[in-house]
Amino acid sequence: MIQSVIEKSGIPTVSVTMLREVTEKVKPPRALFVDTPLGYPLGRAHDPDLRKKIIGCALSLLYRRVDLPIIEEFPPVDVHA
Repeated sequence: MIQSVIEKSGIPTVSVTMLREVTEKVKPPRALFVDTPLGYPLGRAHDPDLRKKIIGCALSLLYRRVDLPIIEEFPPVDVHA
């Protein structure tokens, strides 16, 4: 996976994923699992506050450089609310 190659060059990376099982097999260095339907990686459309929270949580993983890989779980999101 390209993320691992970028990490090896010294640049920290993070992924937002909606398929935890696949992420566990691929083992990217840092990933944020968001339990939303496919097509909604940042939650509901027109909900900038939720999107900021998801992006902020994902970016916060960049500071964690020990015990890789990391799969952090974002609290469940109702994309239809």
